[in-house]
Amino acid sequence: MCGAGHAGVEAALAASRMGASTLLLTGNIDTIAQMSCNPAIGGQAKGQMVREIDALGGEMAINTDVTAIQFRLLNESKGPAVQSPRAQCDKKAYQFRLKHTLELQENLQIFQGTVTGLIFQDGRVTGAQTNLDVDFFGRTVVITTGTFLRGLMHIGQNKNEGGRLGDFSSKTLSASLIDAGISLNRLKTGTPPRLLGRSIDFSKMQEQKGDAHPTLFAFHDTRDSDDLFHVEHTGEIRAGWAPGTQQVSCWMTHTTPESAQIVRDNLKKSALYGGEIEGIGPRYCPSIEDKFVRFSDKPRHLLFLEPEGRSTNEYYVNGLSTSLPFDIQLDLVHSVPGLEHAVILRPAYAVEYDFAPPTQLFPSLESKKVENLFMAGQINGTSGYEEAAAQGLVAGVNAVQKVRGEPPLIIQRHEGYIGVLIDDLVTKGTREPYRMFTSRAEHRLLFNHGSAELRLAHHAKAHKLISTNRLICIEGKTNHIAHWIDILETTRIQGVSYGEILRREGRGASVPADFAAESVEVRDEVIYRIIYKGYIEREYRQVAKLADIEKIKIPPNFDFMAIKGLRRESALKLTEFKPYTLGQASRISGVNPSDISILMVLIEAGRGNSAEI
Repeated sequence: MCGAGHAGVEAALAASRMGASTLLLTGNIDTIAQMSCNPAIGGQAKGQMVREIDALGGEMAINTDVTAIQFRLLNESKGPAVQSPRAQCDKKAYQFRLKHTLELQENLQIFQGTVTGLIFQDGRVTGAQTNLDVDFFGRTVVITTGTFLRGLMHIGQNKNEGGRLGDFSSKTLSASLIDAGISLNRLKTGTPPRLLGRSIDFSKMQEQKGDAHPTLFAFHDTRDSDDLFHVEHTGEIRAGWAPGTQQVSCWMTHTTPESAQIVRDNLKKSALYGGEIEGIGPRYCPSIEDKFVRFSDKPRHLLFLEPEGRSTNEYYVNGLSTSLPFDIQLDLVHSVPGLEHAVILRPAYAVEYDFAPPTQLFPSLESKKVENLFMAGQINGTSGYEEAAAQGLVAGVNAVQKVRGEPPLIIQRHEGYIGVLIDDLVTKGTREPYRMFTSRAEHRLLFNHGSAELRLAHHAKAHKLISTNRLICIEGKTNHIAHWIDILETTRIQGVSYGEILRREGRGASVPADFAAESVEVRDEVIYRIIYKGYIEREYRQVAKLADIEKIKIPPNFDFMAIKGLRRESALKLTEFKPYTLGQASRISGVNPSDISILMVLIEAGRGNSAEI
């Protein structure tokens, strides 16, 4: 694994927990799992994805639960399908606990060294070179470089090399990838200033407290209780606290007309608007310059002051990302209510970096250009810790599966947000930093966050990603849910079933006393499935219609250009993307239903490349 950010740590843990001898290379051991931007996990669709990571044996969820300093369930007033857990974490506690977890993991070795290039032989990757003149060799390699590939930071006209402020830039690995035939483009992302808490006037802001009854990320009801604070045989205890016991407040304020004027007067000094930045930025997490230009009709923009941890007085200004010069940043901060005398500890900046368009990958996240090379995280064009961790876990599992000659872990679009994420990346690609939203998933009604381990248990079992005891607990939970659904749908009161009453009256309807005494996890899932029964059944009927096309595999050496009757545009697109299944081929832009019909006939007839229409 080359890189120890959120993708790299999940990849390394997944591979080593599967029993594979694993090496994690990082340029700086002290910044393993660093939260370079906002120290928060979850949010819309992202929260569901973190629960899916937990269902597949990943570490992000449980690491968040025991280092979080505020929990909030987003969209609580809306339907459960779009409710998403979010947590503000203690930045250093999160990082230190995950570093400790890696150090204690069997089959895993960590080594500090910057990867300067890859080692290739006969079209395959065989190892990595480092700046220490020490080479490492392996059967598979996973690249998880984040924003460090030729990373360049911008503060106004000032430029510094680095993947984040105070860190290094990986300048030679890009050339190695290009030499291997992998195309690279540029993206950018940004981060806001960090402020000294004692210089902030919170009396002018609106307090945002955490939920009294936190929604956690890990499935604690199906795992051993000692997973939280397990004492290793060495006597070492990992960092953290009981979930929900260390909550603190966040604070909300807003920009002013003065803020807008400062930005508009200095747009040319912004690295983004002054032409200094080549890469494309995130549309859904815009800089403050973008907000005032693109949404000029809005009188103000909300800002959120979020603590970086319990042992620091540093605050993150969510919503104020910028690449303006430092003196302008200072004026901008001071124009905000409550920040009139705020002290900036770290300036805001934009970072520009290389990424490899992900259409160069198979759904397993293995490169189409170089065998045994896997990529995960921001190198694939995504934005966010959660998207990176999800890809890292899948890439780590599949790197092991490739070595063992076993089928890869492929999560389908109807199974979870992770499946949507990877399918979108490898099928459609991205021209801007990709961020997951509920709207990207056509079957999102099936993805309520509480069902993640039920939906993905078969994958966890097939790839041995979680313990036998936990699998037994999940199976018992599944049966228990089915049992209660049957009872509530068949037991009648005055000729009406409890199921009908729930669908008519909602969650506040009366239920049997025995059911009311059930665990929250079982009760919530049962009620969800009953209330949305008709919609869920409709979703599954739609999935069933599409199942056949998703099961039809396309041979890896299939010659699309040789097929008569296939439009040239489609043949070129299919040759470029090399779709894994007919379903994936159908989602490629420019490939129409008639092209899919031709392919289906040829593949099912088994005539392949020599077929003529």
